[in-house]
Amino acid sequence: MQSLRWEPTKKESEKAKIDVKSIKEVRTGKNTDTFRTNGTYDQISEDCAFSIIFGENYESLDLVANTADVANIWVTGLRYLISYGKHTLNMIESSQNNLRSSWLSDLFDEEDVNHNRQIAICTAVQLIKKLNPGLKNVKIELKFKELHKAQDKSGSHVTKDEFAEVFHDLCTRPEIYFLFVQFSSNKEFLDTKDLMIFLEAEQGMAQVSEDTSLEVIHKYEPSKEGQLKGWLSLDGFSNYLMSSECHIFDPEHKSVCQDMNQPLSHYYINASHNTYLIEDQFRGPSDVTGYIRALKMGCRCVELDVWDGSDNEPVIYTGHTMTSQIVFHSVIDVINKYAFVASEFPLILCLENHCSVKQQKVMFQHLKKILGDRIHIDPPKLEECYLPSPSELKGKILLKGKKLDTNCTASEGEVTDEDEGAEMSQRMSIESAEQQTNAHKKIPLLKDLSDLVTLCKSVEFNDFPTSFQNQKPWELCSFNEVFATRCACDFPGDFVNYNKKFLARVYPSPMRIDSSNMNPQDFWKCGCQIVAMNYQTPGLMMDLNIGWFRQNGNCGYVLRPAIMREQVSYFSANTKDSVPGVSPQLLHIKIISGQNFPKPKGSGAKGDVVDPYVYVEIHGIPADCAEQRTKTVHQNGDNPLFDESFEFQINLPELTMVRFVVLDDDYIGDEFIGQYTIPFECLQPGFRHVPLQSLTGEVLPHTLLFVHVAMTNRRGGGKPHKRGLSVRKGKRSREYTSMRVLQIKDVDEVFKTALLPLREATDLRENMQNAIVSFKELCGLSAVANLKQCILALSPRLTGPDNSPLLVFNLNDQYPNLEFQGLLPEVLKKVVTTYDM
Repeated sequence: MQSLRWEPTKKESEKAKIDVKSIKEVRTGKNTDTFRTNGTYDQISEDCAFSIIFGENYESLDLVANTADVANIWVTGLRYLISYGKHTLNMIESSQNNLRSSWLSDLFDEEDVNHNRQIAICTAVQLIKKLNPGLKNVKIELKFKELHKAQDKSGSHVTKDEFAEVFHDLCTRPEIYFLFVQFSSNKEFLDTKDLMIFLEAEQGMAQVSEDTSLEVIHKYEPSKEGQLKGWLSLDGFSNYLMSSECHIFDPEHKSVCQDMNQPLSHYYINASHNTYLIEDQFRGPSDVTGYIRALKMGCRCVELDVWDGSDNEPVIYTGHTMTSQIVFHSVIDVINKYAFVASEFPLILCLENHCSVKQQKVMFQHLKKILGDRIHIDPPKLEECYLPSPSELKGKILLKGKKLDTNCTASEGEVTDEDEGAEMSQRMSIESAEQQTNAHKKIPLLKDLSDLVTLCKSVEFNDFPTSFQNQKPWELCSFNEVFATRCACDFPGDFVNYNKKFLARVYPSPMRIDSSNMNPQDFWKCGCQIVAMNYQTPGLMMDLNIGWFRQNGNCGYVLRPAIMREQVSYFSANTKDSVPGVSPQLLHIKIISGQNFPKPKGSGAKGDVVDPYVYVEIHGIPADCAEQRTKTVHQNGDNPLFDESFEFQINLPELTMVRFVVLDDDYIGDEFIGQYTIPFECLQPGFRHVPLQSLTGEVLPHTLLFVHVAMTNRRGGGKPHKRGLSVRKGKRSREYTSMRVLQIKDVDEVFKTALLPLREATDLRENMQNAIVSFKELCGLSAVANLKQCILALSPRLTGPDNSPLLVFNLNDQYPNLEFQGLLPEVLKKVVTTYDM
């Protein structure tokens, strides 16, 4: 094949061809000036577009395929054609994956113990199942039977060639093959240098060497030949991409990775509401398994609603309801056993005490006998402005509850009742919801029990000015969900500032008698540390809670964003724009494919047919909340290909979560297949697999999404199609950091001097980022690309017809410079000019 031809729109057929030898590059995506300046830019899918760059002037033929699959086939075929010319077909034929063939041959021979050159179908099925556990036995067996039928063959055995053919059909993932070809320099394997480029440029791995590549090859390459020669075959590449190393969750966050020496009020704390319940709030049973489940999941704040029981034994249940009862001491036994199984950091027991003094004495005895010196009893230091840190309180249990005045010398006294359950027994208007209706009811309190409460004294909240003036760091207020929502709406800035110093606990509205959950993000954005969740109720809200607390080794404590901790910073919980002092990010997510989606539980209307589609949800501050969905792939739950890209602006990354949800498209009602929720800070860039979980949080075996993730800085010129060179050079309004006036003259004067340097720094940063955007575009790459990928894309253009270099990097200066080595095409001159900027 010598040239590419197409049907011209005008009668100039001779011009409607490209000499194969003149093709410089096959470029994916909408990454040429023609695409960028075209009025239909938004209507063209990034994954269906590609361009052929040809000629000395780097002209482009811009094409759009009907589907991403078709585009992939064209790009892969054209790249082979450029590399091997007329020998392309021979090359493809001869390299029929020799590494795979020899490996499969060895596997087959191991099973063919009688040397009959055939094995039983059931043995072949189990062997393929072992190599690809996600495949169903029925599907593999059916494939062998179809092959035999096509050959007019009967019998219960298969040959080596038949075994290899079925393996090729069932275990070759086209999306991974296209990726493999892109980096393999048109070989049937990745050598150590190819793999280094992939790991560094795509996976964002730092300090990659050939030894790093060899480690990956020795770990994941199945063939003996590949292991010996340092080659990674398609199957080895697939093994690597499906391994835990290519999990979307950054392994650094699987252990405690945050500073644990900040005051307790600077952390979000994983909390449970009515921990003893395993069903609804009104009639549901109480059981110690509720505590076991919560503590094993990393919960660091559990609730005990204690009432008088029979035989002088206090019991736990929701008062004023028909929930069943459990004995207090059995719960304390379980807490003692499981308190520090998942985390060594402090556990808070929210003790809602409704017992008589007689049974309070029994409570005290059980607490002291069972928990002993685990209970933190050191009184707070009056001179301290903040609570101790989680590190200082390791292995300690803190009791939250009412406390007698320090001047009380009697063996008992009176305190106001704290009865959240009473709210459930009455209808509630918005006005009465603002605080508990029985807030001023007095109850007796044993002094011994009172003395066990040290750092978490329950107090009534009045208003923010009163709290700022009078509240102590060790005093904690509980907010009804409805009242907390009103505070977040009416006083967003004050609520955030309040939580910089004091602990705030938010519990669900008493009207949630079905134990449904509030959205924890609504209160995390205000800085509320303890948002109590109904652990027994799965769904979106619990997915957010579980996902959020994964990010610090699932230890139950997550450090809040700096803007919510620093005294001089200002942040409003309801911000609907960028956050001052925080650089917004663009999150680019491509949903490539899925693997082994199960039929939704309880769904039988369509038999075993699954019609999946994917939602990508962004949860965070109001400015960040968004969602996008892919198309539906009909009747394919085994390996659906989506190939769709989405872009999200993230204004406060530290408070953002990404949730992937897979649903079955059904005319009766779309049904849940699986989900995975991950904090933005835990995302790994590059090609990643997402392990989906069931509605109740269990990992679905072998059920995966294959995605590509990239993060870039938002500043750089707006939407891609508006970034033409002429537009980019024009001035646009810039967002400069502003200062909040504190009305303290000396402080305001000091910070005023910082405005000019901050403005200059913003200009410098944006000028540099605009230049980087231009450089990426001239290299033929999208905004997602990094500079390493730009240099790699540029490298084939840097040699002349006689293989002499047109440009070289001068590495003598602090920053590498591009230097001319002769006459340059106009495009390369633009590249050099932009790079120098």
